[in-house]
Amino acid sequence: MTEPPARPASSWPGAAPATPPPPAQPAWAAPAPTRSLPVGPSHPTPTGTGDPWTHPVRRPPGAGRVLLAAAGLGLVAGSVGGVAAYLVTDRVVGTRVGQPAVPAPVPGVTTRAEGSIARIAATALPSVVTVKIAGRDGSGTGSGFVIDGSGHVLTNNHVVSPVAGSGSIRVVMSDGSSADASIVGRDASYDLAVLSIPRTDVTPLSFGRSADVVVGDGVIAVGAPLGLDATVTSGIVSALNRPVSAGDSSETSYINAIQTDAAINPGNSGGPLLDMNGRVIGVNSAIARVPGTGGSSGNIGVGFSIPSDQAFKTAQQLIGTGRAVHPVIGVSLDARFDGEGARISSSGGVAPGSPAAQAGLRDGDVVVEFEGRKITTRDELVVAIRARSVGDTVRVKVDRGGDILDLTMTLQAGS
Repeated sequence: MTEPPARPASSWPGAAPATPPPPAQPAWAAPAPTRSLPVGPSHPTPTGTGDPWTHPVRRPPGAGRVLLAAAGLGLVAGSVGGVAAYLVTDRVVGTRVGQPAVPAPVPGVTTRAEGSIARIAATALPSVVTVKIAGRDGSGTGSGFVIDGSGHVLTNNHVVSPVAGSGSIRVVMSDGSSADASIVGRDASYDLAVLSIPRTDVTPLSFGRSADVVVGDGVIAVGAPLGLDATVTSGIVSALNRPVSAGDSSETSYINAIQTDAAINPGNSGGPLLDMNGRVIGVNSAIARVPGTGGSSGNIGVGFSIPSDQAFKTAQQLIGTGRAVHPVIGVSLDARFDGEGARISSSGGVAPGSPAAQAGLRDGDVVVEFEGRKITTRDELVVAIRARSVGDTVRVKVDRGGDILDLTMTLQAGS
């Protein structure tokens, strides 16, 4: 898209040989010196409003002074003021008739190499959709992507939850066609929802294994940030296993998140995070914001995605039964505890017959490690458990009055 760099006239093919300088001219006849005027700064002119559906996201205490916000919905449009500059051109002396013109631009190519961002984006875009909702409290937009040939679309729960009771959902494909959508199932704990559209002429994206992702891998985010559909950004995986809790007291999501610096903004929620083979390794869900900025913010290089292993499993459950199954150990955690670890409530904290009870956990025990991973907060334990599957056998370490105990339990299904 950039023009070939300009070259000195003396380097032009067939340029005329140098000619003797013209006779000296009086000072009053000399051409005025050329002067380029400075280019003024651009002036952004915001014209839109914030995301009416974006909800705050909480980070566990002690995990850094970073606030989080859902990557959510909404259209925040903007226009950028133009810049102007005068062009001052020297007069040309001694130009010959028939002198060669500037060489024509070299024709480009539109094909891109296998594995390039452009090639991956071209393949993925037809499967990525914009999700538009409208209800009594207003309207908004999010993202999603086709996951099978039966018209199922995966998105975030917080994208569609405002109209789960009443309202409308419309899915817009990358070619501009659209269809009304219905909710097949949604799960607030994992912040995922499956929609259905009456289309079978759709191409699904393939899932990759998030368990195989490593820090530094290249990634591509696709979606409709700020309502701008078919937007592609790229970056790397900047961290793994980030414990992120999002939402409010009524609907809280626990995400063992993939962290990325690929630009994610409000409206990207529900869109895919792709690896460099074009496979889905995450579902974009939340972004960080600077403390004190208030409301929803734009990308600051810290975004979070639900790992594809969890998303794939939950999507299958929602399509099959309309609900997701959550693994539990059967304890109630003390939300007032501010020490290291996750403390079980001192009264009725361990449910009778639960995996925790069978393993020997007691009221007041502090869980300090789960499957070799240090636990520093209550949310970290919940995220670590939710990232597992029902039937998994796990090991925990608990602090009981200063004694560290190693215990083993098998996760059961819970609500």
